Amino acid sequence: MRFVVTGEWSRNSMLRLILCFFLVYVALFWVTNWILWFQKMGLTPGSIVTYILGDPNSEFGQPARPLGSLAEVSHFHLFAMGMLVMTLTHLLLFLPVSMRTKGTLVVVAFVSALLDEGGTWLVRYAHPTFAWLKLISFLVFQVALLGLVVALLVGVWRPGRNAYTDSEARRPAH
Repeated sequence: MRFVVTGEWSRNSMLRLILCFFLVYVALFWVTNWILWFQKMGLTPGSIVTYILGDPNSEFGQPARPLGSLAEVSHFHLFAMGMLVMTLTHLLLFLPVSMRTKGTLVVVAFVSALLDEGGTWLVRYAHPTFAWLKLISFLVFQVALLGLVVALLVGVWRPGRNAYTDSEARRPAH
């Protein structure tokens, strides 16, 4: 991490290559998020409710998602999303953008990921109206992920400035 903090990563082509490949994996993850979403649901609250609560009018009477199924999916998603968002937002700290922008992206990414996961539980056990929350949080999370990936790719391929030296230059002299 020293390489990123001090700005040395801009001169370390191997580290930049590693970061770039990581971001390619995240971009592919982003694409598969959309594929999986549309395989199960659509961009309407009704499709989300049907996926989670089932469709009693269907030929086979698709049942609601059981507790065990929701817990199993959440178990993996909460850990994986937490690690992904933590890694991306941690790397974001080293880009030369304002702390307000960084803070906003950090909060939006973590909160939207959590609300996306929690939205499923709320639709299932509170009220179907929470499908709107799930849909909006999914969309916001996807935009946040894309924004993080693009910002980090730009930072990797346009080295020179870094948050360490930029923050030093802005710090008032005593």
